[in-house]
Amino acid sequence: MLSISLYSQIDNNIKKTLPVVKKSPEAEEKKTVTALYNLYNKGDEKKAFRNTKSFIKKAKYPSNIASLNLLQAYYYNKRAILDSSIYYTDQALKYNSRLTNDSLKNRLFSLSYNLMGLNYKKKGLFEVSKKWHLKGLQTSQKYKETNLYYTHLHGLASIYKTLGDNTNAIKSYKECLEYKKDEEILLGSYINLGDIYSDANDFEKGNYYYNLGKQISEKTNNQQARAVIALSLGTNYQLQQKPNEAIKMYDEAILVADKNELNQIALVARGNIGDTYIDLKKYNEAKDVFSNALQKAVNFGYLDNQISFYEQLKKIAVLQNDYKSAFDYLTKSTRVKDSVNKIQKIKEINELEIKYKTAQKEKEIRFLQLDNTTKKLKLEKQEEAIENLNLQEQISQKITENTILFFQNSSQKKLSEISLLKKDQQLKLLEIKQQKETKLLTIFGFLIVLIPIIGLLLQYYKRLKTQRLLNIQQAEISKQNINNLLKDQELKLIKASVSAQDKERQRIAQELHDSIGGNLAAIKLQLNHLIISSSPKIKNLTALLDETYNHVRNLSHTLIPKKFTHHKFCEVLESYLKNIGEASTIKTDFTVYPKKEIDTLNEDIQIEIFKIIQELLTNTIKHAKASKIDLQLNFIENVLNILFEDNGIGFNTENYKPGIGFINLESRIAELNGSFVVDSKLKRGTIVNIEIPVLSSISNETNKGINVKKQLDNLTKL
Repeated sequence: MLSISLYSQIDNNIKKTLPVVKKSPEAEEKKTVTALYNLYNKGDEKKAFRNTKSFIKKAKYPSNIASLNLLQAYYYNKRAILDSSIYYTDQALKYNSRLTNDSLKNRLFSLSYNLMGLNYKKKGLFEVSKKWHLKGLQTSQKYKETNLYYTHLHGLASIYKTLGDNTNAIKSYKECLEYKKDEEILLGSYINLGDIYSDANDFEKGNYYYNLGKQISEKTNNQQARAVIALSLGTNYQLQQKPNEAIKMYDEAILVADKNELNQIALVARGNIGDTYIDLKKYNEAKDVFSNALQKAVNFGYLDNQISFYEQLKKIAVLQNDYKSAFDYLTKSTRVKDSVNKIQKIKEINELEIKYKTAQKEKEIRFLQLDNTTKKLKLEKQEEAIENLNLQEQISQKITENTILFFQNSSQKKLSEISLLKKDQQLKLLEIKQQKETKLLTIFGFLIVLIPIIGLLLQYYKRLKTQRLLNIQQAEISKQNINNLLKDQELKLIKASVSAQDKERQRIAQELHDSIGGNLAAIKLQLNHLIISSSPKIKNLTALLDETYNHVRNLSHTLIPKKFTHHKFCEVLESYLKNIGEASTIKTDFTVYPKKEIDTLNEDIQIEIFKIIQELLTNTIKHAKASKIDLQLNFIENVLNILFEDNGIGFNTENYKPGIGFINLESRIAELNGSFVVDSKLKRGTIVNIEIPVLSSISNETNKGINVKKQLDNLTKL
């Protein structure tokens, strides 16, 4: 039984890569890039690829260069040249990082992540592919790119399916079904769900999803999907031993495939019908089906299908005890195999040949027992049949000889043309050599005169160059020392500013609570001991005094600096980043997801994470010369991901010698059993990606919440 697996992963985003062309200085260049994408989508991929290679050398704008690199990456991905596809995807990411249009920038990032996932899946690195799709999910979700979110989700489901994690695969595919705006994603999800349930022998569910996919394929007029679904339904019925329903679905697949020139699918369906007839022991009907399919396979030039159909015809002949036909089919099958991979099945041929000769001898014995007249007639018919077979063999040999002669003549003609070209090339080389010799003699004469002068000039130039290099080095050293001093001073000022604010708040709170609050409590105590305390004025004064005391107490607690015990971790971190932004010229951007789960982490881990982020900020302020910092916190599958990015001067990671701050950072992450990667290049900025495994800590936070409540109750009683 044969089958075809399609729609394992939807990838229709190349049609949506470029935005609508707007009026801008780069409009003409963008127009050409859009035309190249349209040419690719219409099926003329090689021409689009050649023109892209030529045009990218002239392109000037980063957005267009990124799009052109992405188109080349799609071209190589489709042809399974994966290393080239990964290289051009990296180039697209490089130019995409220079864009200022956030919408286009993040869309291209998400598309590049999806392409990386596809490449690494084809390479067999499924875990790497899974990480790229998860990264694409975060990016598309952050910037609300719904279509790209479900595209990455579909890709992730395909990885789960490949890894055998059918539970997560089914869950992801069913979530994709909630997105109704992209019918390709819906169709792919239905077909993949049908495949999963069919592989698990749950044929009822498999047929259910295949039929849903069939409805969409008919609605969208997707004939290839219709043919594939009909073929899959037929396979399900055949496995359930429902031959009539199976043949009906195979006939539908053949009808759609023949009408739309889907030749491979049609041949598979015909082969499956033949298999069904063999199961029903309808050998003559099966023979007719395979013979018809064989003729089509010969017309289309599908050698693998020819071998398969010859094998099935041989099988039928053996079942019918027709060893002559079986031997004939096996011989033809062997010829086709020889043209493909030079494999000969000598043993099987000899066995069938022995059976054929044995059958011939038995027939000859029977013929001897018949009437002489009947014997002569049969012998004449056999001789005619043999003559016809000999004529057919001679014709085929002649055709083969003519083909060989044609190829020989073609090769001789090409060799003659090559020899003529070589002779022309030799003549041209001689002319060029003579011209070079004449020029060299002329130049040599001039050099004899100019060499002493050039030597003196070179000596003088070297002295000037050496002096200039010394001046430049001294200036750079001075500049670097000044910058380091300025950065150290700026860092000290920022820390002093934040610390001074906290100390001032604490001092004012302490003064309010201890001095003014204490005085108000003493006044209240004295009023309570007055003899005329039952006077209405005294009661009003006492109430006013209580209200004033509560205001002072609340104000003192409000001014106390924020800590993780009394405030949410994300709010404290956001406040810290805001203070740094206000105290310096650096613009900060803070993103967290999911905020609620990160706020409930263990406080010890929160403190360590806070110190890690402090160390990263300190290094950036001191060394990076950055104007923007982007901090992202993501908590997925009990792993906390810290993504820290700046747009500073960057550094060369190969020649970098870590300082004390970097060593401390590495030590803190190691104590948390985490890992981190630093990606930095000169003039491009630095990206630090930290992953820390974290266990759930909601129960710890609940206990801490009870303790905090008890402390507040005790303060209220004072």
